[in-house]
Amino acid sequence: MYLDLIRLFTAFQAKSKGECRANVTELSLFLLYKRASRNLEFWHDRSYRTLLLRKSFDDNRNVKDVAVAACLFEEGEKELFNTMHYPPPKSKLEKKCFYTELSIKQPDGGVFEREVELPDWVFDYWHPLEKAQYPEFFAKHEDRKNQFVAWCEKQHGKADPKYLYD
Repeated sequence: MYLDLIRLFTAFQAKSKGECRANVTELSLFLLYKRASRNLEFWHDRSYRTLLLRKSFDDNRNVKDVAVAACLFEEGEKELFNTMHYPPPKSKLEKKCFYTELSIKQPDGGVFEREVELPDWVFDYWHPLEKAQYPEFFAKHEDRKNQFVAWCEKQHGKADPKYLYD
């Protein structure tokens, strides 16, 4: 299925003379496509994004210029990095090819501090049926919110109603 795509880029094994200096081999191209498609599995609109990914690879299928192919490859790598889902995937392929545990924890690693910590107010927007699945957590959550409001009123006084939004 992807053999035509891989065979096309076997001609681009030499270094380019332009600004982009990626050595595009059939293995590197295959791994780029594989990493990008694995990344898309984590997004909710994965079918649509997979179609766009396949279209972008097919649109550049007949590129003959080595420099252009190298630039396209580097742009693909950058786009993959910028659209990588958080937290990073933990599949065997990704651990071998793209991520290691060290790159997540080391400051010079490629994905250092990319974990997203959600703010507390996100839980306020959960549906009541979702909240019903975790009654102890949300009871503690509401209690802590009330404690925080009481602490703020103690520290700063009660808010003036004319400045409050409806």
